[in-house]
Amino acid sequence: MFFDHIEMAPADPILGLTDAYKNDTNPNKINLGVGVYQNEDGITPVLDCVKQAEKKLLDTETSKSYLPITGLPEYGRLVQELVFGPNSDIIANKRAVTCHCPGGTGALRIGADFLKQQQVVKRVWISDPTWANHYQIATVAGLKYERYPYYDKTTHGLAFDAMMACLEQAEEGDAVLFHACCHNPTGIDPTVEQWEQIADLLNRKHLLPFMDFAYQGFGHGIEEDAQGVRIIASRCPEMLIASSFSKNLGLYNERVGALTIVSATAEAAATVLSQLKIAVRTAISNPPAHGEKIVTTVLSDPQLRARWEEELTEMCTRIREMRVLLAAKLKAAGAGDFDFVVEQNGMFSFSGLEKAQVERLKKEFGIYIVGSGRICVAGINHRNIDTLVNAIATVIKD
Repeated sequence: MFFDHIEMAPADPILGLTDAYKNDTNPNKINLGVGVYQNEDGITPVLDCVKQAEKKLLDTETSKSYLPITGLPEYGRLVQELVFGPNSDIIANKRAVTCHCPGGTGALRIGADFLKQQQVVKRVWISDPTWANHYQIATVAGLKYERYPYYDKTTHGLAFDAMMACLEQAEEGDAVLFHACCHNPTGIDPTVEQWEQIADLLNRKHLLPFMDFAYQGFGHGIEEDAQGVRIIASRCPEMLIASSFSKNLGLYNERVGALTIVSATAEAAATVLSQLKIAVRTAISNPPAHGEKIVTTVLSDPQLRARWEEELTEMCTRIREMRVLLAAKLKAAGAGDFDFVVEQNGMFSFSGLEKAQVERLKKEFGIYIVGSGRICVAGINHRNIDTLVNAIATVIKD
């Protein structure tokens, strides 16, 4: 037998949580584990701008033939403008190349494969904590990884000094993976001044930045959320950026992402692109088209672009309102000071709840939170927040 030695793999910590939630018969159950935006009605909506773009595509599309290996050139240009700004010297000097990948995860994997295949780096530094898949992607791509501290449990903030001290141990030629904004799972981001110090360290030690940019627009705005990437790009001549449109355009199941690689010169960028095409070709041959065409249509049409920015602001505002309300209600319920939740960014909050408390929330109240205490704030609404607050207050006080 070929397969009889294979052992059962453990369930994915987040997707497995969703399965348990679905099987729970508690009528008041709440799922705050999975990282998807939900509106006030608990629905992950299709954005109006996306609906309009799809209608436009339905009326004008003439072929379902393959896309180029790296996707539509227009898509790549629009992605670069979002990341670097439309007037960026990087774009003008053709120092960046972009390929469409299946979601942000696909972009991370293609990027990791490229680094390994081209022997660019052997080791990547990853924040602790981080999105658990980061470690797995590095491992299966054949890269070694180290962890750098990120979260300060005492202050519920960024462990900046410890992070910088740790990264001083990185060796020239190592890569460092950062969350560009809305850090998953903590929701804690560096300030502009801290990004500048990070960029200076990367430049001085000749480290390669690899930015996971999954939540552009979900923190403080499209431009504001790009500050970290742009600061690093201004000091480091080479870097990788993995972008995603799953969250900010609600295209979760369309798998629309992009890998952008910045080189020191246009000539080096062209060489990188030639090898990047091989990495894509051997992994997925060429990318899925529908989601990419939606993004291209929305971003290139002034009216649809404006509508997208409105809808993105609405999503971001609702999440922030839930943060403020959650902190206020928890304080009123005697659960303690949760003001740090308001200072965090994006869909996630590192709540500070202990693993035993998280387990009690699940067993006694049907409230599903990742074991680390990470809460998807986007899953909170005015109908379920009191149930959530009372449950959290109970497990904290007991």
